[in-house]
Amino acid sequence: MQINDPETVAELLQLYPQYETALVTNDADTLTRMFWASPHTTRFGQTENLHGIGEIAAFRKGRAPVNLARTVKRLDIVTFGRDLGSVTLEFERTVEGRIVYGRQTQVWVRLPEGWRIVSAHVSVLPG
Repeated sequence: MQINDPETVAELLQLYPQYETALVTNDADTLTRMFWASPHTTRFGQTENLHGIGEIAAFRKGRAPVNLARTVKRLDIVTFGRDLGSVTLEFERTVEGRIVYGRQTQVWVRLPEGWRIVSAHVSVLPG
């Protein structure tokens, strides 16, 4: 198995900015489409544990479209073969006048319908 096949890394490097744009513009349809449409998909957020695409889609549609901007400070992609990769990043957001530091992890799998996120986790650092 090849770690960090250049073509596979390039594919995820091209996809990830689409996710980030959809996130900060609150494009719920695009965000939902980027996740695997399965009851096995998970997304653990700062205040929620979501199991299955139904819960993820409902969360996205119900989220307030305010204060979503963030600055990605570090982005790392590691791929395993041609069909599995992880995207991890560190970010900053300004919330009520203070900077909040966070991190995000996504597991991406190439499925017949294309690359999809099968598991995601977002959290912020205390303080």
